Amino acid sequence: MKLICGLGNPGREYERHRHNIGFMVVEALLPRARAELNQEKFAAKVGQGTLAGERVLFIEPQTFMNLSGRSVAEAARFYKVAPEDVLVIHDELDLPLGRLQLKAGGGSGGHNGLKSIVSSLGSEAFVRLRFGIDKPTGPNARERVAGYVLSNFDDGERRQLDELIARAVDVTECWVRDGLSVAMNRFNRKA
Repeated sequence: MKLICGLGNPGREYERHRHNIGFMVVEALLPRARAELNQEKFAAKVGQGTLAGERVLFIEPQTFMNLSGRSVAEAARFYKVAPEDVLVIHDELDLPLGRLQLKAGGGSGGHNGLKSIVSSLGSEAFVRLRFGIDKPTGPNARERVAGYVLSNFDDGERRQLDELIARAVDVTECWVRDGLSVAMNRFNRKA
């Protein structure tokens, strides 16, 4: 079984924010896997389906970003899913909008959701799908990061979003079907 976790913050006021791109990608994956998030456990919305012939557990932690690791670790332990079979989909400030990068292991890069997962899972070996959201530039850019990730995509970005999310769905399905190295070779090239 694979575990696919989208990171985001619960609640309607956050649903279209850049920080919630993980939730958006999971929701786009559900129809392809004939799944729905119809259970609440592990402090998350949970659903099961089949993607590329594999059983997949989908989760959206409902704990807010900083505590996401609790849901991922509890679900992984309950279903005995190894860290290498866990994929976490998250927003990435260090990549331009729409650039997707699949990678295994590594640090948190300052992302509080990843920091929480590393701590709760006790491993950095899980796979990440980094979804580029770009970052603020100019004076005080560093101070503006929190407001930026907790803001909606602008009109120009929104026009590209469906296509970018569809590509993230393809990357995820390829990872499930063909494994990490095939998916990385196919999708990690610059778009």
